[in-house]
Amino acid sequence: MNAASPVARLLRAAPPTVSRPAGWLTAALAALSLAACASVVPPAPASAADTMKPPASVRVEGSAGSRSACDSAQTLREVKAKGRGPQFENHLAILQQAGETLYAGNELALLVDGPATFDAIFAELEQARERVLLQTYIFEGTHIGRRIADLLLRKAAEGGDVRVIYDSVGSFSTPAAFFDEMRAGGIQACEFNPVSPLRRATGFLRFNNRDHRKLLAIDDRVAFTGGVNISSVYSSASFGSRASKRTSPEEDGWRDTHVRIEGPAVRRFIELFEDTWRRQACEGELAPLPEIDPDSVTPPEDGERLVAVIESTAEDDAGRFRHAFLAAIEGATASVHITMAYFVPDPEMLAALTRAARRGVDVVLVLPGRSDSWLTLRAGQSHYDALLLAGVRIHERRDALLHAKTAVIDGVWSTVGSSNLDWRSFVHNDEVNAVILGREFGAAMERLFVRDVEQAEAVETEAWAQRPAGARLQEWLARRFEYWL
Repeated sequence: MNAASPVARLLRAAPPTVSRPAGWLTAALAALSLAACASVVPPAPASAADTMKPPASVRVEGSAGSRSACDSAQTLREVKAKGRGPQFENHLAILQQAGETLYAGNELALLVDGPATFDAIFAELEQARERVLLQTYIFEGTHIGRRIADLLLRKAAEGGDVRVIYDSVGSFSTPAAFFDEMRAGGIQACEFNPVSPLRRATGFLRFNNRDHRKLLAIDDRVAFTGGVNISSVYSSASFGSRASKRTSPEEDGWRDTHVRIEGPAVRRFIELFEDTWRRQACEGELAPLPEIDPDSVTPPEDGERLVAVIESTAEDDAGRFRHAFLAAIEGATASVHITMAYFVPDPEMLAALTRAARRGVDVVLVLPGRSDSWLTLRAGQSHYDALLLAGVRIHERRDALLHAKTAVIDGVWSTVGSSNLDWRSFVHNDEVNAVILGREFGAAMERLFVRDVEQAEAVETEAWAQRPAGARLQEWLARRFEYWL
């Protein structure tokens, strides 16, 4: 389920009735649009010193909405007064310096793999009363997709405002009739950057801009985000007994991570959905978010649960999530633990990881040992030599197809979202990530990371140096295309 290669996905997913000339025409048009979209990765902090300047002002939002600078400062003082430790304060200062908005007092639940994620999603959808906003890269029309569509249709029939944004390339193999059925049933479904240039609100040259976000907001109360698409490949878990009950390749136990968020941060996810809806010229105005009465809101009990919702779009060269990730790595003092589906680091990301390892930080990567994109896999492996030489430890999961995009740094800075560590996520896609600052959530992320390491195989430096010449050739070839993967 890699967003890494729209052209390959289109050709792989094209129905049998498409003629060979039509397939070549699609590829040619795609290649032209890809060539026209070339850009560079936005500049990032060159060193940890750049991230440790005196903190800039930061806005903190709670249930009562945006707080004044004075109130924000008071909340941050309360956070520090709770004795969260120097690592927490270090990463809080880094987020402050970046000027990120922090949302205080959220309830968080870490969701591992498809079954747990969809169980939680169905439970919340059943309770939906007013509106459901769903944004996804892949929306399949069978199995789990059919169940979700039926539930959304029921909610629309009950009078709810139900809206869906699906990516044209990611959902290319889903019949158009599936989405037409949604529309006929009262769901407002919008196709992101349609493959046909005649139907694309963003123009012909935006073909390579894909919507890789996975976002669900229900009744302005709860939100979900992470790496899980609406696809049957998530029918089985990758850990434990449910992983052993696979009955077909379709139930291959894809390994992924999602997060459920309840609290003030939900408003930001809704705003991001609304922004995409407007940019894509989707039909139908969205109802405004309700005003908040500060007197009716109970202040958050625990200031540790700070969440930054960091989005990126291909139209924006700021690269906010990439900068936030780089700054966190540069500021790490103890550990950088990353679980990543598609790992093709740009030079600055590679340098940040190797610098961290060389200064004594425990840098450990859990990466895929097999993938649905061999080019992406080999391009990532082409960087192993430099990483291993610097002291970075690498483990590959070969028992399940790894699709998670998560990290936990110093046990207090965590991220769960849709962004891979590759050029496509940083340059070509619309993405969204939740960055959670807190030791409790960080501990849950660390426990999950340990489980991944236990299921993975270590890449040993000496053994890697003796890999076959054929593998080296594939790595060299894949490296030539890594910008477009």
